[in-house]
Amino acid sequence: MHEKNGANILVVDDDEFVLDSISALLEEYGYIVTVSGSAGEALAKFRESSPNVVLTDIRIPGISGVELIEKIHALNPDVPVILMTAYAELDVAVDAIKKGVFDFLTKPFRSEYLYHSIEKAVRYYRLVKIEKDYKADLEETVRARTKELADALVMVKNLSREVVQRLTAVAEFRDTHTGEHISRIGLYANKIAEALNMSEEFMDSLTFASAMHDIGKIGIPDNILLKPATLTRQEFEAIKKHTTIGEHILDGSAHPDIRMAASVALNHHERWDGTGYPRGLKGEYIPVEGRIVIICDQYDALMSRRPYKPALSHEETYGIITKGDGRTRPSHFDPEVLLAFVEVSSVLEQIYSLHRG
Repeated sequence: MHEKNGANILVVDDDEFVLDSISALLEEYGYIVTVSGSAGEALAKFRESSPNVVLTDIRIPGISGVELIEKIHALNPDVPVILMTAYAELDVAVDAIKKGVFDFLTKPFRSEYLYHSIEKAVRYYRLVKIEKDYKADLEETVRARTKELADALVMVKNLSREVVQRLTAVAEFRDTHTGEHISRIGLYANKIAEALNMSEEFMDSLTFASAMHDIGKIGIPDNILLKPATLTRQEFEAIKKHTTIGEHILDGSAHPDIRMAASVALNHHERWDGTGYPRGLKGEYIPVEGRIVIICDQYDALMSRRPYKPALSHEETYGIITKGDGRTRPSHFDPEVLLAFVEVSSVLEQIYSLHRG
């Protein structure tokens, strides 16, 4: 029996077997579980029990799970809603993101995927609550940090909070390692852009946009995204599609920052020597934002532990990026961006230390 953590989870499904099995599993993990078989009952129990997280099937009698998200967020916009679905369709995913879905679980799912998703959602809800209750204290803490981090925070706060939360939450909490990774990428990119003497406007836009570089992972199945081993060739081809999926989700916006985010999502795996994906662009044909984010992403991936590899030290990571190791080569990176990386590498190490999970 796991230690009771007091988090209240509302589970909505019209299948009693699903309700019973999920309820038993979550209670075993120490959660307080409220169940409902219909939308009307779910909303009534939501008002009564004030749950921390809602886990709902995408199809329930009289209403879809996506529509239920709207009704729940009309009552409390901060409660994360996780959708369970037996199929994955991109248009459904995009619609759910617009409505504020927190995460997706594809049926049938393994118990550890359910626990991971619920645990991340509970943490997210508690962090939002802390932020609201102690905003003044948190702002004072932020002001005590370095001027660079404070400037980055001011920039993010001036942007649409709604856009940031809705577009990054799914990717940030779906993968086991992306939460802190996403936060760091924007800060790395800001420092490298500064070393390249980019404009203040470009730096601010890139810091915002780079946080959404992996938003397309919403379209990658859990069994591939969370696989604790080396991917097969077919699985890697599926992973590569997150670039085009991300660009599809973000494309068409009138907002310049979202347009840059679409470019970053599409191009952050393109390599200077033309060996990258999805389009095999080479040299200056790759947008500069993609050339910056690829080296940030590579640095953070090498520094971080993964199910298939240990974390490397800053010195080891620096050596691989600047000298190569067979898989990673200096020729993958824009020479000017690589020089900027060398210039600010010690600052990137500090960012990683301050924002590690």
